[in-house]
Amino acid sequence: MSARTHPVAGRLLALFPAPFLSPSRSPSRSPFVSLFLSLFLALTGLVALPAPSHAATPLCALACDTLDPSKARQDTFPVPNRNINGRILRLHVSDPDSMAWASIDNGVTGDSVWLDRSWDRGATWEPLLGKTSVPGTWTGTRTLMYNITDPVGHRRGWIRACGDAAAVTCTDWVYPKVCDGSFCDGADPATAAGDDTPVPSTTLFGRTISLHVDQRNGMAWGVIGSGGAGDEIWIDRSWDNGASWPEGSSLGRTSVPSGAVSTRTAMVATRDPRGLLYGGAVRACGREASHQEGSCTAWVRPVPTRARAAADGLMASYHTNEGWWRSSWWNSAVALTALVDFAEQSGRSDYDWVIARTFEQNRGVFPAGARGSDPVEGHFISRAIDDAAWWAVAWLAAYDYTGERRYLDEAITITDYVHQYWDTGTCGGGVWWDRERTYKNAVTNGLYLWLTTSLHQRISGDTVWGIRAATAADWYLASGMINSSGLVNDGLTAACANNGQTVWSYNQGLAIGAFTQLWRSTRDGRYLDTAERLADAAIFSPALTRGGVLTESCDVGTNSCDDNQKQFKGIFMRHLADLADATGSAAYGAYAEKQADSIWGTDRDSLNRLGQRWAGTSPNLSDWRTQASALEALTAAERLRGSG
Repeated sequence: MSARTHPVAGRLLALFPAPFLSPSRSPSRSPFVSLFLSLFLALTGLVALPAPSHAATPLCALACDTLDPSKARQDTFPVPNRNINGRILRLHVSDPDSMAWASIDNGVTGDSVWLDRSWDRGATWEPLLGKTSVPGTWTGTRTLMYNITDPVGHRRGWIRACGDAAAVTCTDWVYPKVCDGSFCDGADPATAAGDDTPVPSTTLFGRTISLHVDQRNGMAWGVIGSGGAGDEIWIDRSWDNGASWPEGSSLGRTSVPSGAVSTRTAMVATRDPRGLLYGGAVRACGREASHQEGSCTAWVRPVPTRARAAADGLMASYHTNEGWWRSSWWNSAVALTALVDFAEQSGRSDYDWVIARTFEQNRGVFPAGARGSDPVEGHFISRAIDDAAWWAVAWLAAYDYTGERRYLDEAITITDYVHQYWDTGTCGGGVWWDRERTYKNAVTNGLYLWLTTSLHQRISGDTVWGIRAATAADWYLASGMINSSGLVNDGLTAACANNGQTVWSYNQGLAIGAFTQLWRSTRDGRYLDTAERLADAAIFSPALTRGGVLTESCDVGTNSCDDNQKQFKGIFMRHLADLADATGSAAYGAYAEKQADSIWGTDRDSLNRLGQRWAGTSPNLSDWRTQASALEALTAAERLRGSG
């Protein structure tokens, strides 16, 4: 339904004073006027008989539209109630669910209530959501719940309650302002903690249009200078990397006053935690008074810290409704681990809800195609043994961070499954890569060694996992997967020899992490020596490091990395940071810092999107997998910087 006045309505409604037509005013019109307006609106189809509610596409975020209000986790009333001829119209909001519903009370049979939802700040809206009428003998009713915003669709919504009781009235919209922490849209730039201009200004007819950012608080404002009276400046805000901005167009639009040559907007926020929208992009736009065309700066995301900026960018791709980063099953486990590591290191709880959301939405059963090419059989288990193991790593990280026992239990369940594929009948031991038992490789065995050691450390009085870890370590060291240069090849041949296949950073990193953890458990020096030998080999070998920057073979020349390979380097950095912690090595800390500096200096755009090639060479792909990988490297550097 459009907010514009119907052409016939405009002529007829002009006959009546504005107070009669305000939806925010308690009805005071005469019965004749109320009857006339109700009849007129019904005939024109403006309010009483609008488009049916099924015109709105159902949305799913933390829950799907039409959830029963009895399941709401909270019931608040953020806008004033409205009175409709003695009836009470109320908007209910549950912020933990990011949903709303409407109710009408003190009514009579036939009174109705519904929600309107807008994606463009009230210019247009989806009408009659959940419309319901007071049944016979009742005096009130309520709608079902609807999502206020659409994080999956990168849209921020407004919502209001409306009712019809011989007249139509609506509440105010909620929430017209974005708030992030103590700052909200409309804040004065004089209160900003800093003033950065992260992208070049743009010019228009001699005017200078610049974007200013309070990096620490994620707030932005625009300035127009060298201008004259009537020149305009505003901010656009987008939740989808600048592809669209219907909710955030012309924010804070203001004009240069008479006698002045410049002005600025108020500040706007770039994250909406209440609406589960992170990584919002902003730009400054302006117009010279005597011309219609405008000019805008590039889009920008703030940088509170490097790691936090990377985390915000990663969360912009999270599918809130399904609880994962869509299209890559094991990669989502690694992305979650990166997010947990960031929370642990930074002390920020912004994304704590993602841990439980991912767990609860994905621990069930899924057919092939729903989460990957293989079916998921429950407890994050599928035929790919290493895929399941990555989820066990994620839940151990979640357990360490939250202390919730269910995550440890899940990790035990998954690692029990992985252990079923330890087989001494081939190559004297080792875990198979897949259920069909076709390959024994470094990734699956590195994961198994790390998991068994980690469970031993976390289960009081354990002996079973500790024995398994020691057995796995002995087998790994004797397997031949570590070549004479101290690099880990991909796996073993059918004859149980090193297959000479590609040296990948994640295989190297898993072995470093596993042997570091074994040393922590046993204080056996040979394990720490092994971890250091593997780390030194990676840092000094051109197979993994070029120009001081961690580099996969698929990062070189015209090669490109596939969706799996995009995430390898972050895994290496996670485990190298663990070794650096264990040894206090300045060399490892310096290497981590080098990666962070190279990522930030050569592998980042103005929206803080981080690519596959940390040295910034071309072709350089970027998506949420490369974002998660780089986040782990940035977190590792900040962790070591803090402990140094």
